[in-house]
Amino acid sequence: MRRISTTEGNLARLGFGDPHRAAAILDGWYDELGENCDHLVAEILASADPDLAINGLDRLVGERPGLLADLGTNIGAWTRRLISVLGASVALNQHLGVHPLDADVLRAPSGRRDAAELRRILLDAVGAEPAAGSPVADPARSDDLRRAYRRELLRIAAADLTADDPLELLPEVAAELADLADATVETALALARGEVPGWECARLGIVALGKTGGQELNYLSDVDVLYIAEAALDESGEPVCDTARAVTTATKLVGAMSRICSAHTAAGTIWQIDAALRPEGKAGPLVRTLSSHATYYQKWAKNWEFQAMLKARGMAGDLALAQDFVDLVAPMVWHVAENDQFVTETQAMRRRVISLLPPREADREIKLGAGGLRDVEFSVQLIQLVHGRADDRVRQRGTLAALARLIEFGYVGRGDGKDLDAAYRLMRLLEHRIQLEKLRRTHLMPEDELSLRRLARGVGMADADELRSRWRGATRRVLGLHQRLFYSPLLEAVARIPSEAVRLTSFGAEVRLRALGYADPKAALRHIEALSQGLSRQAEIQRQLLPAMLGWFSAGPNPDHALLAFRQVSEAMGRTPWYLRALRDGDAMAERLARILSSSRYTVELMMRAPQSVGMLIDESSLRARDRGEILAEMRASAKRHAELDVAVQHIRAVRRRELLRLAMADLLGLIDLATVGAGLSELFSATIDASLEVVRRRFEWSPRIAVIALGRWGGHELSYASDADAMFVIEDTDRPDAVKIATQVVSELRSALSKAGPDPALDIDVDLRPEGKGGPMVRSLSSFIAYYERWSSIWEAQALQRAAHGAGDAELSEALLRAIDAVRYPSGGLARQQVHEIRKLKARMEVERIPRGSDPLRNTKLGPGGLSDVEWAVQLLQLQHGDRLPELRTTSTLDGLAAAEAADLISPEDAAALRDAWTMASGIRNAIVLLRGRASDTIPNDPREASAVAQLLGYDKGESSVFLDEYRRRTRRARLVMDHIFWGLE
Repeated sequence: MRRISTTEGNLARLGFGDPHRAAAILDGWYDELGENCDHLVAEILASADPDLAINGLDRLVGERPGLLADLGTNIGAWTRRLISVLGASVALNQHLGVHPLDADVLRAPSGRRDAAELRRILLDAVGAEPAAGSPVADPARSDDLRRAYRRELLRIAAADLTADDPLELLPEVAAELADLADATVETALALARGEVPGWECARLGIVALGKTGGQELNYLSDVDVLYIAEAALDESGEPVCDTARAVTTATKLVGAMSRICSAHTAAGTIWQIDAALRPEGKAGPLVRTLSSHATYYQKWAKNWEFQAMLKARGMAGDLALAQDFVDLVAPMVWHVAENDQFVTETQAMRRRVISLLPPREADREIKLGAGGLRDVEFSVQLIQLVHGRADDRVRQRGTLAALARLIEFGYVGRGDGKDLDAAYRLMRLLEHRIQLEKLRRTHLMPEDELSLRRLARGVGMADADELRSRWRGATRRVLGLHQRLFYSPLLEAVARIPSEAVRLTSFGAEVRLRALGYADPKAALRHIEALSQGLSRQAEIQRQLLPAMLGWFSAGPNPDHALLAFRQVSEAMGRTPWYLRALRDGDAMAERLARILSSSRYTVELMMRAPQSVGMLIDESSLRARDRGEILAEMRASAKRHAELDVAVQHIRAVRRRELLRLAMADLLGLIDLATVGAGLSELFSATIDASLEVVRRRFEWSPRIAVIALGRWGGHELSYASDADAMFVIEDTDRPDAVKIATQVVSELRSALSKAGPDPALDIDVDLRPEGKGGPMVRSLSSFIAYYERWSSIWEAQALQRAAHGAGDAELSEALLRAIDAVRYPSGGLARQQVHEIRKLKARMEVERIPRGSDPLRNTKLGPGGLSDVEWAVQLLQLQHGDRLPELRTTSTLDGLAAAEAADLISPEDAAALRDAWTMASGIRNAIVLLRGRASDTIPNDPREASAVAQLLGYDKGESSVFLDEYRRRTRRARLVMDHIFWGLE
């Protein structure tokens, strides 16, 4: 900077808040140094607060003649270190003004000093002998400690402020501050010994806790400690005094030591020593013996008190005694996670801290606010405490060191861990700079623009806007990750597992697996070994997942199959990056997957055809049933890319398979009800046939318009997983004589393409309910259908038409036929006596002929007494009899028809409820059997294990299969009585 540029306007633009005073100071400096002053000005302008720096240096120069010339000729690191400190800290600025010779502390390179050297420097400062086992100093020299402490703090701050990358250096700075705290407490204890007569009778061990214990201290924090006292021993190993006297003496030492550290004198102050984390807190004795501590932690300590001991380490005094305490409490710390309610209590404690923040400060809290430092620390500690029981590699005291281990061994994802590390470093750096300014204990972001600008410059940012943006961005990232990691269902599940069970290879693993319900524990152990062996990150994460997964598997009907399926899915997913990460970090994905794998062979078979579809479990919203339009659009787009019929239909069937899986998983997880399952399956059938019909018709130069009439459960929107598609095919009336022939070819190819064996489930289209049944043509024109139903249809066909609806193809053509058949399915005047007799006769024959011989009719959900057939035939009879005069009965849905009949007083509410309950339960059982076995059956299994599994899928607890069967029999018995009355006309 040339002399001419020191005008007030230029200085203001360069960053001085008081350019008038700055100009006056610089004029004098330039008079003395000339151009040698330029580098001083450059360093001042690079500091956090140029005004504070220039004023501090001006005062220092005034107190120390010759310093200005010295700085002017010594261009380099000393000048930079000195001015950086002067511009960042009012408190250190004032210290240098009072002790100008301390500026020489900054002459030497400010590398880190080890703990032993710091201890020696501070003890030497008060005249104590560092080599002594229990150093003693004259208590009148306590100010020498305060000054020596400030000199070391000055040196550490200079290294921090001039670091090329202060974020990288931050852990080293925090660790040296903790080492300085250790040396300070040791020296204060030496001074206290000089004050307390008879101190020799007591051994006093001082344990560091909190940030001091974790060696991650701030510039100004309370130093959390805990004290242990025992009587000193003579040469023969006998106590030199009784325990009471030793504790009393140690308490006096602690009191004197605490006063030395917290006192304010002309030499300044250090910090408060805080022993509030001791047993019983402030209400408990300040000093206890080791046995007293043992009794308290073994009998009365609360969960949070063990968490507070996570960072415990010996710091001063009798280090052997301090280590005895650490060794005593460490096993309890690493078992606290399995205590009842530990995880929920820890989570509640964090929420309580946030709720107690003053509203005016909550948004400015770097430490305690939502997304602040405490959220990172609590997340890391909770994961450590849960997983550290079985994995001592993550037993680290420091937050960043622990986070690094959690990332390394797969407990936290690399991306998440990197974000947490970066956010934590940034917030700790901001906290350091804010505290360094006045050496006050604060965690609040400043409010005024001047302070924000100073803080931004102190951390290397352009302005206050960038500072706010980066800080808020960090808190948002932390809050999101904290919510996911801290409230992880996996974490809570693992915490509930005993420590010995978390070690999957421990002795007795087979016994535990058998106790959990695994029928073949040897096979289970083989699967566990295959999943978790090796040193890969994948194996590390599997070792974390398996304890919880094994428990979740055992809660389902078939844990053995679940573990095998989990292995197959995991092997198929291989190194897919999101799979294990989502299981570990997802809100509930792991538990959802475990529930599905242990409950359903059907779902597992669908999943194994495309294992990546497990990703739908990440978010519940992905499991919502999609409507026909969405599915059809995707099928059309997929098929459009392929000219060959088989390939195009394969892609349509692949979409169907994924949608079947979506519905089945949502059903198993209780996210959708029976009605939604039925409607979803029906919509899926319609979309599949629609898209496939379009593909088949592409192969023909011309084909008539074709409509697919849905019948049976498809038409009623009540499909089950095992249902075929009952259908009729109608074509438009046309003059072309080959229309029916071409349409028949189209339909044949359609049915063949959809029913063909392949990797995806087949869809069978059953056309046996068409006019004339199996003996009639597969395809008819609209006019042919109408003529048939007007002249020759039987009463059973009218009954079958009760559930006729548009299924696929040409909707306008379907509507025309449906309008025409209304007169058939809702006959004018209802049914004649003879027609009712025919329906009853047909029903009786079905019950005799279709129930398999040797099976128990009472377990047949379709044809057995009070089963699906009874309910549906009863409702359809009411529709045939009254649909003509009661339009509200004209519905294809069984339950809707039953509700309409109840509303029209054709059936009492009690009888309607009986039919509804039986139909709903029977439908649920049929779906559950398919989900469980992977194949259809109308009969409740005789095998007690399978019956129990079906019961579980329906919401009954394990061991309640008899309750389930009793409930089914009760419902079907009541439904049969209603059937006897409504359908058979019995009183």
